[in-house]
Amino acid sequence: MTTSTIAPIGANLRIWNKLQRLPFGNWIFTRALCLKAPYFRTIHPLVHELRPGLCRVSAPNRRGVRNHLGTYHAIASCNMAELAGGLMTDATIPSTHRWIPIGMTVEYKAKATTAVNATARLDSIPEFGDEPTELVVPVDVRDADGNTFVSARITMKVSKKSR
Repeated sequence: MTTSTIAPIGANLRIWNKLQRLPFGNWIFTRALCLKAPYFRTIHPLVHELRPGLCRVSAPNRRGVRNHLGTYHAIASCNMAELAGGLMTDATIPSTHRWIPIGMTVEYKAKATTAVNATARLDSIPEFGDEPTELVVPVDVRDADGNTFVSARITMKVSKKSR
């Protein structure tokens, strides 16, 4: 018989889980996140779902994120991708580890003129050991009709925290 140890979850996922019991819990979580990482405030995000291997975030298409063509700005889309990918990574790795984005490739497929949703998803969750590893996180940013207009692949360096 084998026993498996459950890795301790990180603080962000623990806080997310607690706030889900409250009215407006995801709004409160998102506001606190934007206080910790103020740049994300520029897109006015709202986290809808967070668990190991998955994060879904939405943002309105408002004047502050539009380009000169009136469409959702490419860099605002990258900001959405980084937010979803980073939160998903943080919720996925054990609290004994840390992560940092070290690269991102982006494919701009279409224009978006609506509110947007970013989804970071891992089909399988790897085991994280003592050696640093690179985790490639795919993120799709979709318009209100569900069309993917930006695809990103964010490479995260995951390593054990020093004591």
